[in-house]
Amino acid sequence: MATYWDLKHRLGKAINAHDLQAVLDCYSPDAVYVTPSGVAEGLEQISWIYEQLFKSFPDLHLTPWFELGDCENPAVTEWTMTGTHTGPLLLPDGRELKGTGRPITLRSTCSTFVENGKIQTHREYFDQLELFSQLGLGLTEPAPK
Repeated sequence: MATYWDLKHRLGKAINAHDLQAVLDCYSPDAVYVTPSGVAEGLEQISWIYEQLFKSFPDLHLTPWFELGDCENPAVTEWTMTGTHTGPLLLPDGRELKGTGRPITLRSTCSTFVENGKIQTHREYFDQLELFSQLGLGLTEPAPK
């Protein structure tokens, strides 16, 4: 059976290869994937999230730069995500942002909880405002009530 860190490293390699099946092979069938954009439950929803990410950023690459070595479960990693926004990106209000051609560099962290050799819960944290600003979006005044 793979260690928590072996599984976490396998997930990172699968994401960088944009190998959706290899990504899904890391998760349990009833896994939960938590992101700033929302929560995906089960392999079908998790697959959808990764498909959208790979379409939006076809050159997406994760570079881990810190792993919390004294911790096994959860396996905690800090990483940098880079890519170029060339495909559609679903925005929080339901609109789709067409590819902007803009590069992104995001600082992120994630906690991966493993049970029975598969990821049960994967929690990812990054600053959405940082992402949207790099894509050329800005804050707007709130609509009057």
